[in-house]
Amino acid sequence: MSETKASPPGWVYLVGAGPGDTGLITLRGVECLRQADVVVYDRLANAELLVHASKAKKIGLKDLPGNHAERCDAATDLIVQEALTGKTVVHLKGGDPCLFGRCWDQVIRFEQAGLPYEIVPGITSGTAAAAYCGIPLTHRGYSSAVAYVTGHQVSGDRTPPNLDWSALARFPGTLVIYMGMSHLAGIVRALTRHGRSPTTPVAVIQWASWGRQRTVEAPLERIVSEVEKSGLEPPAIVIVGEVVGQRITPSWFERRPLFGRRVVVTRPRHQASELMQRLERHGAVVKAMPVITIGPPPDPAALDLAVRNAANYDWIVFTSSNGVAAFFDRLANMGRDLRSLGTVQVAAIGPQTASSLRQRQLLPDLLPAEYRSEALAEELLRPVEGKRVLLVRADRGRELLRERLRSVADVAEVAAYSQVECITVDDEVANWFARGEVDYVTVTSSNIARALVRLLGDKASAWLGRTRLVTISPLTSATVRELGFEVAAEAAKYTADGVVDAIVDHARHLSCINVSTQT
Repeated sequence: MSETKASPPGWVYLVGAGPGDTGLITLRGVECLRQADVVVYDRLANAELLVHASKAKKIGLKDLPGNHAERCDAATDLIVQEALTGKTVVHLKGGDPCLFGRCWDQVIRFEQAGLPYEIVPGITSGTAAAAYCGIPLTHRGYSSAVAYVTGHQVSGDRTPPNLDWSALARFPGTLVIYMGMSHLAGIVRALTRHGRSPTTPVAVIQWASWGRQRTVEAPLERIVSEVEKSGLEPPAIVIVGEVVGQRITPSWFERRPLFGRRVVVTRPRHQASELMQRLERHGAVVKAMPVITIGPPPDPAALDLAVRNAANYDWIVFTSSNGVAAFFDRLANMGRDLRSLGTVQVAAIGPQTASSLRQRQLLPDLLPAEYRSEALAEELLRPVEGKRVLLVRADRGRELLRERLRSVADVAEVAAYSQVECITVDDEVANWFARGEVDYVTVTSSNIARALVRLLGDKASAWLGRTRLVTISPLTSATVRELGFEVAAEAAKYTADGVVDAIVDHARHLSCINVSTQT
C-alpha cells in the first residue's frame, strides 16, 4: 500500500505596507501581493493596496477573534494553517514589520512550523510622519541621532522598567514615539521629571501620509492640552526635539491642491484604482463606492461567435476598455492571437480604450478628436461606408453610434460584458455622506449617474445635494441635471485625467474664494 505524500508547505511573506500612502509600498511588496493566494492585512495597512492581490483571498484582522486590536496570535495561527496547505500567504503590516510590529513572535512560529518565509521591509510611520509634515528628523544644527520608542507601556505616573526615561530625557537628538497617544500625559511627565526642558518643541501627527493627516505642534508643557483641544486620536506619531522647530508649514504634502478633500469614486472597482491614485497624488482622501460592477456577457455564445468571425469584418469598433478586455480574453481562450483578425481595422472611442488596445499590441486606426459617441460616429461615417462593421459594446447604453453607422454600413453588434448595479453602500462612505463630509463625487458616465441615484434611493436628494458632482462629459452632465442635481465641474477632456483636473481646478477656485473672504 503506497503512502500519500504530504504537500510541500507554501511561503509566508511579512510585507511592510508603509504608513498609508499607497505609493510608499516597495516594489518587492507589490510582487508578493501579486503572487499571494491569501492576504491577511492589518487595520493600519491601506486596504487599497489589495488591488495588487487580485487572485488572493483577503482577510482583515478586524474579522479575526481576539481582544487586542492587532490580533497577532490569531493572525499567525491562520497564516501557519494556510501556508502548511501549500499556499502563498502575505501578512500585510502597516509601516515596517520589524519595528514595533511583533514580527519576531511570528518568525519564531514559522521556524517552529518549518515554513519558509521572507521579511519585506516597509517605510515606518515615524519616518513618513516627519517627512510628510515637514520636519527633518536629523539636522546638522540640532540633531545627529534619532531614537524610536514605543510609548504604549507608559501608565499614569509609573515609569515602565524596560524603558530608561532618564536616558531618553537626556538623549541628544530626536525622539520618535509610537503608540503613545493614549499615554501622552504620562510620557510628558516622564520626560519632564527626568530633566527634558518643558519648552522642547513637540509635534503630534495623526494619519501620517494620508490625505486626512493632521498635525498639532506645541511645547512639551502644552502639548497634552493642545492635542485634547484639537481632538486628535490614534493612530498618531509623537516627535520630540529641537528639529520640530524647523518645521516648514504647511508642508509640501499639505500644500497639495486636494489635501484633506474627501472624494468618492463611483467607477467599477477594477477601474477605480487608477483614478483614485491620481486623486491621492493631489492629497485627497479617496474612497471607492462602485455603483456598477462589470459582469460576463449576457450571451457568451454570441460573443464567441463574433470573436471567431472577427476577420470577416472590415472594422471593429470598441466603445470601452471593458469591451477590449472581454473581446481579447475570449480570443486568447480560443487559443488564437492577433493574426486571426486578418486585415480588420480598429476604432476606439477614447484614449483609455486605445490604451487597452495598445497593451494588446494593437494600434487603433481611428481615434476621434472628441471622446464621445457623436464624434466617433461622425469620423467613422466615411471610412465604413459600404463596409461590414462589428460594434463591441456593453449590454446597455446609447444607441446613437449603432444607428448612425447603420445609415451607411452593414453593422453587427455584440454585448461583450454586462453592467450590474450594486445594491449596498460601504459603511464608511455612508457615514461620510450622512455627516456631510463628502467634498466631491465623480460621475464618469450616464449609466453611473442613474445607478448612483438608484443606489442611494431616498437618501440621494439629501446626500448628493450637499456635495459637489464632477462629470466626465457634457452628456453625463445633462443626465445628472435630468436627475435633478447640479454639476459643480465638468471635465474639459472626457477622460479620467480630465475629471481629476476638473476637481483640482474647482478646489483651487474655492480656496481662492475662501482666502479673499478671510482677507
